[in-house]
Amino acid sequence: MDAPVTPVAIDNDHQNPSKLLASQKNTSKGGWNAAIFVIFVEMAERFAFYGLAGNLITYLTNNLGQPVAAAAKNVNTWVGVSAIFPLLGAFVADSYLGRFKTILASSSIYFLGMVLLSLSVSVIPTHSRKPVFFTALYILAIGEGGHKPCVQTFAADQFDETNPEEKAAKSSFFNWWYLGIVTGASVAIVVVIYLQDNVSWAAGFGVLAGSLAVALALFLIGMKKYRKQRPTGSPFTRVAQVFVAAARKWRLTESHGSRGICCEDDRVRGQTMGPKLVRSNQFRFLDKAMMIDNDDAMRKSRNPWKLCSLNQVEEVKLLLRLIPIWVSCLMFCAVITQLHTFFTKQGSTMSRSLGPNFQVPPAALQSLVGLTILIAVPVYDCVFVPIARKLTKNPTGITMLQRIGIGLFVSILNMVVAGIVETARVNTARKHGLIDTPKAVIPMSIWWLLPQYVLTGIGDVFTIIGLQELFYDQMPEEMRSIGAAAYISIVGIGSFVNTGIISVVQMISSKHGKEWLGDNLNRSNLNYFYWVLAGLSAINLCVYMWISSAFEYKKVEGYDEISEGKELEMEGYSDVRV
Repeated sequence: MDAPVTPVAIDNDHQNPSKLLASQKNTSKGGWNAAIFVIFVEMAERFAFYGLAGNLITYLTNNLGQPVAAAAKNVNTWVGVSAIFPLLGAFVADSYLGRFKTILASSSIYFLGMVLLSLSVSVIPTHSRKPVFFTALYILAIGEGGHKPCVQTFAADQFDETNPEEKAAKSSFFNWWYLGIVTGASVAIVVVIYLQDNVSWAAGFGVLAGSLAVALALFLIGMKKYRKQRPTGSPFTRVAQVFVAAARKWRLTESHGSRGICCEDDRVRGQTMGPKLVRSNQFRFLDKAMMIDNDDAMRKSRNPWKLCSLNQVEEVKLLLRLIPIWVSCLMFCAVITQLHTFFTKQGSTMSRSLGPNFQVPPAALQSLVGLTILIAVPVYDCVFVPIARKLTKNPTGITMLQRIGIGLFVSILNMVVAGIVETARVNTARKHGLIDTPKAVIPMSIWWLLPQYVLTGIGDVFTIIGLQELFYDQMPEEMRSIGAAAYISIVGIGSFVNTGIISVVQMISSKHGKEWLGDNLNRSNLNYFYWVLAGLSAINLCVYMWISSAFEYKKVEGYDEISEGKELEMEGYSDVRV
């Protein structure tokens, strides 16, 4: 048998002096000076989205005359489509347009959709308003599809991972990013919905359109400050090549028939080379794709459908590692959907007086989640992280998976507390003889719901921000927009999971007496439903801990690993490799 031949990998991007010079010239771009523009763009987009979605069902029922069930179905369909389109938008950005051009195009589409929406509730004739209104809604969904997966990734791209100061700043960036979008959403809930209900729908939607125009102008002002990544072609093609090449060489092993492994990574000229990944021991069946057989050794050029590089194979492994994490976080998102449904229903039955003449709208308590996040993010960044850093010796305090896991635990506690409060509410109704009077106000303050809203916000600070960072950091560089879309899809699919749980609970409970979730909340067993969610979340947390214990973080050549997910040394400076 021929002796194994190990090819020599040549990294032209690192050896090319002109590229090194360009890199030095590029230091004036990026960083917080560039990212701040993108943060304001996202704040405006979240302001517009929640200003529309938060009160959409009211317009459909009160102004378009739709039944509640039909209106709810239309809202859910629109939100679902808005959550699916980011997968397509991410593909277009990573494959063809690049993130900057995709954000620019989608922001323009979003603005035009909001202008059309404003016209549909004002100058458009009454008999034509409904079709124009729904056309505008789905134009907004298209804009959302291109904007949402790219804008966060583009902002994070402004921090150079090879610069220790900028890499440290990136970890803080995800905290402040989420703080910004929560601020935009919270202001929309308070200000825009008030305008819609008390001034006019045209005024409310007009404010949203104006905010998008300002955001688009700010994005263009910062144009010369941005670091822009070029599209790399379809990332799914590179993924498919690994599976095809591994399947074609399923009989080949490194000890029998292999002449070495392929370390070269062919890229289109002009594209930035990603980091060189270290070979891992997981999913070793894919390693066959990079093994060189006799046919490969005789070829002058590499057939990408038969021989893949080590880097390409490791990138596919990164994707496969994230799938179990994605699945194990669906239950968390199923829990937080209670915020817009049953939490609000609970509040509508309780005493909402604030002073002699003011009634707190039950939906307004959702702003408490945003307020909690506004307080918790700085506390996490300025208090929790320094304390945790001293204990763990990890510059980021805790790893991303640990952060997500804490949020999953908080979601369990949230459902336990919600069940206890609901039990107290039903007992109060029974004590005052209101059990069969569903529209009566129960003499129990709505502020008893405060703990579950606060816990929802705390859970978001840990899990949602942790997921954002994980799906950015651990994705292959050319697929980071798709990673952002995958994170967004967790929230959407989680709502469908919650719908499935409700259907199962209703079916089983109806066979054993009465449905737990009936129209009369006082006669229902909402507390049991909350505790079912707590039990399912506890099981899910155990699964998550098992999955995360086997998770291997991305490792890059040149990093000397000290401990998994903790401090690493590279070229004489301390860095974070999680």
